[in-house]
Amino acid sequence: MVSLIVVGVILFWGAFPLPWTTAFTPLSSTGSLTHREITQMAILRKTAEVCRDIAIADGQHFTLVIDNRLTVSAVRKACSSSVLSELRFYGAILGIYLSNAAIDAVFVLSAKHHVDNEAFREGRSLITQGVASVKFSMQQGSYISARVTLGGVCHTLQDFYSHSNWVEMGNTVPLSNLTRPDLPLNNLAGPDTQTCRNCIGQNCSENILPEILLQKKLTSGYFSLFSSAKPAGKCSHGGSSDRTSTREPVGGINKDQISSSHGSYHYRAADLAINATMELLEDIRLAAGNQAFLGLMGLSRTSLLAFVIDTTGSMSNDIEVAKRASFNIIDSRRGTPDEPSEYILVPFHDPGFGPLIRTESADIFKKRIGSLSASSGGDFPEMCFSGLLLALAGAPPSSDIFVFTDASAKDSELQGTIEAMIESTRSRVTFMLTNRFSSRRKRGVLESQRTLSRAMSQPEVQLYRDLAHVSGGQAIEVTKSTLSLATTVITDASTSAMATVLQVMRSPAKAENFSFVLDSSLSNVTLYITGVSPVFTLYSPTGVSQSGSETDGPLGSIQTVGNLWRVKLNSDIPTGDWSISINATSYYSIKVIGQSSVDFLFHFLEQSERGDLTPKDNRPLTGENSTLFLSVTGEDSVTLTDVFLAEVSGSDTVNGTITAVGGLTFLVHLQRIPEGAFVVQMKGLLSNSSSPGRFQRQSPTQLRGSIVAIKAQSIGIVEPGNPFSLSFTLATNAAGGNYTIQARTDRNFNVSVPGSLSLEEGGSAQGTLTLIAPSDTESGSDVTLTITAVGPGSTDSNYVTLRLAVMAKVTDFTRPVCQVVRIKADCPVECSSASWELSAYLTDGNGTGIARVFINIGNGSLSTSQVMSENGTNVTVAFYNASCCSPEVQVVAVDKVGNVGTCFTSIKSIFANNTIEIPNTDTIFSRCYFVSYSMYLLLCNLIVYFVW
Repeated sequence: MVSLIVVGVILFWGAFPLPWTTAFTPLSSTGSLTHREITQMAILRKTAEVCRDIAIADGQHFTLVIDNRLTVSAVRKACSSSVLSELRFYGAILGIYLSNAAIDAVFVLSAKHHVDNEAFREGRSLITQGVASVKFSMQQGSYISARVTLGGVCHTLQDFYSHSNWVEMGNTVPLSNLTRPDLPLNNLAGPDTQTCRNCIGQNCSENILPEILLQKKLTSGYFSLFSSAKPAGKCSHGGSSDRTSTREPVGGINKDQISSSHGSYHYRAADLAINATMELLEDIRLAAGNQAFLGLMGLSRTSLLAFVIDTTGSMSNDIEVAKRASFNIIDSRRGTPDEPSEYILVPFHDPGFGPLIRTESADIFKKRIGSLSASSGGDFPEMCFSGLLLALAGAPPSSDIFVFTDASAKDSELQGTIEAMIESTRSRVTFMLTNRFSSRRKRGVLESQRTLSRAMSQPEVQLYRDLAHVSGGQAIEVTKSTLSLATTVITDASTSAMATVLQVMRSPAKAENFSFVLDSSLSNVTLYITGVSPVFTLYSPTGVSQSGSETDGPLGSIQTVGNLWRVKLNSDIPTGDWSISINATSYYSIKVIGQSSVDFLFHFLEQSERGDLTPKDNRPLTGENSTLFLSVTGEDSVTLTDVFLAEVSGSDTVNGTITAVGGLTFLVHLQRIPEGAFVVQMKGLLSNSSSPGRFQRQSPTQLRGSIVAIKAQSIGIVEPGNPFSLSFTLATNAAGGNYTIQARTDRNFNVSVPGSLSLEEGGSAQGTLTLIAPSDTESGSDVTLTITAVGPGSTDSNYVTLRLAVMAKVTDFTRPVCQVVRIKADCPVECSSASWELSAYLTDGNGTGIARVFINIGNGSLSTSQVMSENGTNVTVAFYNASCCSPEVQVVAVDKVGNVGTCFTSIKSIFANNTIEIPNTDTIFSRCYFVSYSMYLLLCNLIVYFVW
């Protein structure tokens, strides 16, 4: 039996530098392997194995050597031809190992999260329930929450090998029982069993009692930040932050770094942690399938097509334009690297919005958008931001989302939540605004009286402009008759691997000159200028210029529609320093993009008192120093020279100090966070041509600091329909005041939260939030909760965003059973001229039932049928047929909660003309005798492995 629960998974948290349980160092450590490296090595190796198996099954060659030296770029090239996949792959890995590192900050005092204090069963429960959540999320395509959960699970799993004595006992393979709740955890040291003796000075190499190692008793170190108390004779974790290590027996047994108490075992522990993580990933891969696994890793994602569409009465023309634009992109890119791999559609009107439609099928998307019609709607403002919030929560990070409307937002109170989601997801939002002097139709009046003229006010339009620019998108204002001309922006954005070179906005406008660098890796370079009567001139490195009034000039072609000027540069443009001089009547914006493999991802980190770094996913503290964790795509041809924060509305910049931490991953130390909005810019050198050249890139999304930090931690499990409570904390290092608190979910769940919290200067305050998830919330779906704190006078704010995964609490952890009952092998020396057959029975006992059966190894054909055993158990009968040249097969059965059972069979040792039938003494299969199979003795030469 299963019961629905909601597992709160923390995706974003506030900035509170706390000490924490030492584990494998989260992100950076000199000479030692970190959680980041362990996780990335396992992901790269397992992903490469999946791509190898797919290639072999398709009859293709796979030459990549799979070992711990793999790089993200090498695996991406072996798995996908899409350049965009590399950025998605980087992003997926980054999300997983940052969530891994977050455990050290969020669950600092939790023994079970670190397998401290001999909390083996509790740690295993976290792992197995977490893996079940990952599988449920993947079933729904909720890869973001799946990655967050997976990162936390990997942390606990990896800590076992660093914090226990598994390595010291001489084990060379992972403890598979740690991820198998259906198997016992044997030989655990009892609560009264003494496990350690004092270290001799700083030498702790022999502090585990010899009888513990001889008897193979499993133990782990005790840890506390505040108390030295521990059970008599027990081992401690060790290290300067562990108070228990000062009480006899003194010292510790952790292997987190080479300088740790048992640092001599560090690399062996890390190697076991890598292999254990790979085993966990293999279980997830078998349960979900190869393509879903690649989706989890971001490798099945190329471009995304995401539309949020107003469906009120005056939007008929706009809807038809959106249909034509999407149909053209879909039809023209089928079978190409630029074919969208996912589609999102969110309709809205008043008072309704949604549902979110997310599909990987172009035909389903065409059918759903084709069925939209303009009919419903009341007064002029519509529920635009509610629909946009659904899209931001449902789309992968760094997506392009297009909003079609001719009305203002009725739910403008969501502005703060929208900005928080934009900063969190780094997605770009472009508003396609039609007919500012719009004619809307009202319901409940005669047809002759239905037209109501209503223009969006300047503040209403400016709200769209501001949100677009914050996200790195645009607000394109056109008439309904010219909207179709502006959809080239959608076509451009849906092209793979578009990188931002420069983006600026000036409101009010002022005459200014902007320079930017175009490099040899860029193609399809396009400039977008929006504004009121902008006047601009573009200059190339060779001195050639072209004004905005020249439709076809020496540098490119210019298309004008509404407030948009689209400058498509020629394909043979020179590299080097370009510039644009511009002015306009009231405002203008400039955006320069191009297709390139060179781009970057970044994440703010916070530093503890110990000097370790953990991720921080909301606004950094204004005026304080900070650190960026930055990953660059583009292989070895990239040399990073400069990373800095550039103020959006001024000239202030904060230069960073760059430290390489491996490959194209860097730590960038910043002395302060600017007071206003800023973007991240990087510059460097490309050496992929005969003459090295400079490059520059910019984060499209605007960021800002805050003087308040907000942190939330979900505690416990809440059933849908029942209150789910979590506490959150505000803290400031500046003047206090009364902060307004708001909390919302993307799915409009009922949320109650205190309306405000008061902070003293340099003080903190706590609040409690209660959320009620409907009882019919589908297992595996995503729910995104955003808590915002707005300071006095609305001059400062910060946020925390939690990703909640709705899942079934799994009580069935028994894996399906596979029994081979018959093999017929008539295989001569010339294998291509004959085939062999296998029959097997698969059951799930009293579990949730077998959901699917497939072949993981082997290239033969599989068919299945269902029969009922004598005692009423459902039996899946599998029949496999293959060429004798393919002598091995692994049959995989997955039940409805993701438990995986496999059986492997090889006929390499079977003589020709042999039929092998296997006896069965269990009456469960007695009625299966009527499926034309008899039971005889198993020949000694048969090799059959059961793995379940």
